[in-house]
Amino acid sequence: MAQLFLRTNEEDRLAALHSYDIFDSGEEKDFDALTSLASAICQIPIALITFIDDKRQWFKSHHGTDMTENSRELSFCTHLLSSGEDVMIVSDPFNDERFVNNPVINGPAKIAFYAGVPLINENGHALGTLCVLDQQKHTLSTQQIDALKTLAKQVVDKIELRRKVLILEKTNQELLNSNVLIQKFASMAAHDIKNPLSTIMLTSQALKIRLGKLQDEGCLRLVDLNITSTKNLLGLVDEMLEYSKAPSLLITKKQQVDLNSILRKVIAMLVVPENIEIIMPEENHSIYISIIAFEQIMLNLLSNAIRYNNKERGYIKIGFEQDDEFYRFEVEDNGIGIAEQYHEKIFGNNFTLKITDRYNNKGSGIGLSTVKDLLSVLNGNISVRSVPGEGATFFATLKK
Repeated sequence: MAQLFLRTNEEDRLAALHSYDIFDSGEEKDFDALTSLASAICQIPIALITFIDDKRQWFKSHHGTDMTENSRELSFCTHLLSSGEDVMIVSDPFNDERFVNNPVINGPAKIAFYAGVPLINENGHALGTLCVLDQQKHTLSTQQIDALKTLAKQVVDKIELRRKVLILEKTNQELLNSNVLIQKFASMAAHDIKNPLSTIMLTSQALKIRLGKLQDEGCLRLVDLNITSTKNLLGLVDEMLEYSKAPSLLITKKQQVDLNSILRKVIAMLVVPENIEIIMPEENHSIYISIIAFEQIMLNLLSNAIRYNNKERGYIKIGFEQDDEFYRFEVEDNGIGIAEQYHEKIFGNNFTLKITDRYNNKGSGIGLSTVKDLLSVLNGNISVRSVPGEGATFFATLKK
């Protein structure tokens, strides 16, 4: 018999065994098929797939017997695990000093033959055995022993696959829990934003009535702008609330909209300095898109173009093209630009250039990564071309 595995530290072996979460798990047809096959190949009535912890030998599959476990100290298999051999055959346990006083051979079971091979994982830990046993004496051919070894490898493959599935299921559940938490947070945040916006709306409307009596046209225009912006923001918050409750709507809920109309709505939510001109596409277009996603994308791109423009006369030009598969948007500005080594990094989570904008604020690193994520969900993409000091152009695609 060949030396197959090292008799590793028992604590490490038990830790490896417990990582599979297989002890006391339910019956599984795949494992039962292997014990049935082992019994048929060896022409021996009882076949077991066993796992051994510090106290018990537990049978994951038991063909030819109703027993489901045994005390570790009474099991044949525990001797195999401690031996380091690739197979153990006990052809005459009555005359083997290891089993002379063992009730497994002297009691009702009267086991007279045992053959087992270890179940060894990729790290060399022997987790248990595939074994055959009977009340009659047997001999096994080389081919039968080789077949047992092959079946043992299949058992290990199955428990490895089973563990990977369990890990994947756990990860998926954690993602689901995380998504639920994010949805709750988004809903809470949207409600928190909506309350002060509603207050701004009411106070602005009251202020408009008073200013109307004073016939202050300049102030009235400012208040009208404030009211329009607040209405647009309230509409955006309502859409955010709707999507927070059903994120799938981001993909499924598309609408036919007028491009320039939705761009004007987005621009109305921004504070555009007098020295910056926003140029919209000359021709109008009808597009079929997720409105909330498009608004979020354009709000971010236009806001960045405003914030990082240091020119005396700034401009932001919005371009649009389409083909059979994609809508293609460009947002070009003559702002401070972005160095080439950052053209990919700026779309990463929490990455910032550590520079201040025209309002002396630093970016959070959330905006562009969110834009990229939104476009990815919508089967689109985003890239940038820029020359520092001359400006930047962002290229976004949206799947039709």
